Amino acid sequence: MPPAVAGAETPSRRRLGLILALLAFAMFIYAMDYSIVFVALPDIGAGVGFSAHTLQWVVSAYVVAFGGFLLLGGRAADLFGRRRMFVFGLFLYAASSLVGGLAGDPTTLIIARAVQGLGGAFLAPSTLSLITTTFAEGPDRNRALSIWSGAGGSGMVFGSLLGGVLTGAFGWESIFFANVPLAGGAMLLAFFVIPKDTDQGADGRKFDLPGALTATVGATLLVFTLVQGPVSGWTSPTILITAAIAIAVLAGFIAIEGRGRDPLLPLRLFRNRNLSTGTLVVFVFMGTFGALPYFFTVYFQNVLGYSAIQSGFAFLLPCVGVLIGNLSGGKLVTRFGARTTLIVALLIGAAGTVAFAFSISPTGSFLALVPGVLVLSLGQGTVFTAMYAAVTTGTAEEDQGIASGIASTGQQVGLAVGLAVLVAVANSGNEGLTGEALRVATADGLRTTMWATVAGMVLVVLIALNFRRTSAAPGVESAKAADATSAA
Repeated sequence: MPPAVAGAETPSRRRLGLILALLAFAMFIYAMDYSIVFVALPDIGAGVGFSAHTLQWVVSAYVVAFGGFLLLGGRAADLFGRRRMFVFGLFLYAASSLVGGLAGDPTTLIIARAVQGLGGAFLAPSTLSLITTTFAEGPDRNRALSIWSGAGGSGMVFGSLLGGVLTGAFGWESIFFANVPLAGGAMLLAFFVIPKDTDQGADGRKFDLPGALTATVGATLLVFTLVQGPVSGWTSPTILITAAIAIAVLAGFIAIEGRGRDPLLPLRLFRNRNLSTGTLVVFVFMGTFGALPYFFTVYFQNVLGYSAIQSGFAFLLPCVGVLIGNLSGGKLVTRFGARTTLIVALLIGAAGTVAFAFSISPTGSFLALVPGVLVLSLGQGTVFTAMYAAVTTGTAEEDQGIASGIASTGQQVGLAVGLAVLVAVANSGNEGLTGEALRVATADGLRTTMWATVAGMVLVVLIALNFRRTSAAPGVESAKAADATSAA
């Protein structure tokens, strides 16, 4: 029987199903919230008055706040209650989405997106840690993670579909207004579905304020540097100064954590080989595989000439592939182990990306890219489930929130770094081009970007070899042992 959420009696099967459904829905919301703006960016820029230089901050404000506050959000879930932080994150989403839809100037919209990212920083680790503390390590957790990650992977891709449809039908404001009832409804349901938090301070642990401040400031400046670097130039004074401050502050953070009695980030956690390896896998995965939806949008709109609605519907294909991969990933992890499943899925995804690279052409068609996109999406979905099953294995329940925050930080920083590098690769040689010449150069740049992505996937495979080898999930081995005992 799966363990209950800390401090609550063991939930019934029906209650567990409701908890999982709500956590998966929340995962869907915050994953969708990242990508839903991609297709709508041209309309947002025209409607709110962004310049070409500042428009990227509609996306970047979310990434910077999300990545900068994740460690704080993860430890807050451990110390102050996972349900409390879950509800708080959803509240920030609902409130900031309402402000974003009503925004009439760039500054207001950027602030609203930053608050959405802050909501994600509290919601993401609390959601993942609720999964890992509610469901027992093994088949039950793998099944729950496959549904949870399926909602997340599909949300990221479905966000582009929904963004295109809503923008084309109702205007860019609708992509923000749609979040208000979704996040608000999930927030209210949490009080009835998720067991109440106990007194998280009963074990004597205290909140590490110096660690929280240095981690948040250092991580925020680091993500800002990575996001703004390609725009301002890596040698510009702003980037050099923020990079230097980020490194100094993060070095101070590590020194504080090494001496603290109740550190925000216990450095001993990195002795867990699966957590340290898994965080690196998540980082590189998001910088390669995870960045692909952005380039799908570029190919659909800038090369094939699709409208926002057409681009949205084109995302149905990767959405279906990711969902199938997510839902099958849990069963594969239970049957073959996280390490084997992850490596095979990465190789499948790399093969699909190679096929997609060959299908990219200024005169290409949607039909030509179907095989590659479908295969890479299947691999992408399976990897997403397998890597989180691996990264959460062997971590104590009281540290699941910060462990989830570590993995989620790797996810967000990896995405920021990956996009910065891959966008630079894709746009190399496009300077000064317009019209048909720009369209041809964009297709060539995207093809080169796919080859760079394949190289990154090979690197992930090599890193994944460091995961502990398991032939099956712990629950499967326990079940086999129980069967043998019964037979004897």
